[in-house]
Amino acid sequence: MADEDLHQPHDKLFKEGFSDPANAAALLRQHLPAEVSALIQWNQLKLIPGSFLDDDLRHSHSDLLFSAPLAADPESSACVHLLFEHQSTRDPYIALRLLRYMVRIWEEWIRLFGNSKPLPVIVPVVLAQDRKVWKLSTQFSALFGNAAALNFLRPFLPDFAFGLIQLAAIPFNAIRGTPDGIFVLRALKAEPIGRLLDNAVWDNNLLAHVSRRLFDRFIPYVFDRTDPFDRPLVFRRIEGVRNQAHRTAAMTLAQHLRHEGRQEGRQEGTLAASRQSVLEALDLRFGPIPDGLRDSLNAIADPEKLRALLRAAIISDSLESFAASL
Repeated sequence: MADEDLHQPHDKLFKEGFSDPANAAALLRQHLPAEVSALIQWNQLKLIPGSFLDDDLRHSHSDLLFSAPLAADPESSACVHLLFEHQSTRDPYIALRLLRYMVRIWEEWIRLFGNSKPLPVIVPVVLAQDRKVWKLSTQFSALFGNAAALNFLRPFLPDFAFGLIQLAAIPFNAIRGTPDGIFVLRALKAEPIGRLLDNAVWDNNLLAHVSRRLFDRFIPYVFDRTDPFDRPLVFRRIEGVRNQAHRTAAMTLAQHLRHEGRQEGRQEGTLAASRQSVLEALDLRFGPIPDGLRDSLNAIADPEKLRALLRAAIISDSLESFAASL
């Protein structure tokens, strides 16, 4: 499989399901306060392309931004910002990150519309994919501690609340939404607790209504997030899918992934053997190898480079001379 297909697997599965406004609306409207949900024209929810995340967060987070008119004021729009968190531990400063994203959204709005339109209201919602329930306040002012309780300081404190959807707190059979949305959430809930191959995910009654597009994305996700020793069970699960179109396409894809995995495994085995040959040559000639040099060698994935380094390990007159050839 291409590297980009396995990079950020949670992110890709989440976006495959919830970039569809219908799936996002079904999730958001049931978790927002009823008064807020009633203000939004959900049937006009639209995805806004782009991301407002920092580059260093893209490996573990995903953001989706939607806009919809306010039911009470069709001329303006309310932007619903859905941020998916899949880190293994809670982030006590997530509200601060949300504020940074919100400011960027407003800055982009000003760039596009100047002062011709009022700023949109942003309702941030976090979907936490974690095996444990987070215990934190969803109020931004909580970050200021006791100072937020002092009346004379409150006018100087920015504040907002964010919605927090915690998969760890929702039983599999209590997850609601569209079939695609339910399937994605079950898979994301199952992954941190090692249950991706459970009946709750491979529910034929649900899979009968899941889109082929999403199920095709799910198969690489399963391959990436399960132990290679579980591959026979993955294939048995696919064989048990009653939806024939899903089963046939998934089996073809799974066989392709298994073949590529074996090729990658053989290639990595060859690289590992080449690295070991270099290390053994250095150890025989110069004694114990410094950890830094060992780490540098282990990071090399070019077979031609490793062959050249083996020759250098044999003919170099010192470790320093060898290190210069890295």
